Amino acid sequence: MNRTSTLSRLQDVFREVFEDDDLTLTPSTSAADLEEWDSLMHVTLILAVEGAFGVRFTSAQVSSLETVGDLVSLIEARG
Repeated sequence: MNRTSTLSRLQDVFREVFEDDDLTLTPSTSAADLEEWDSLMHVTLILAVEGAFGVRFTSAQVSSLETVGDLVSLIEARG
């Protein structure tokens, strides 16, 4: 899987979690860009990502994430 397809799949997960079919992600998207992306939504999002991609992240990995691009890289490293 390449970065573009990973980002596309990740966008589908974000759209489902945030219940927003118009949500568009870029590698630089961060929690600051989405008003609804608070700490509780972050946990929900990470669990959804783990399920969608069949991966598990450590708490240290999750806490180091700053952007969607970081998450894409982490998924690709774990996949």
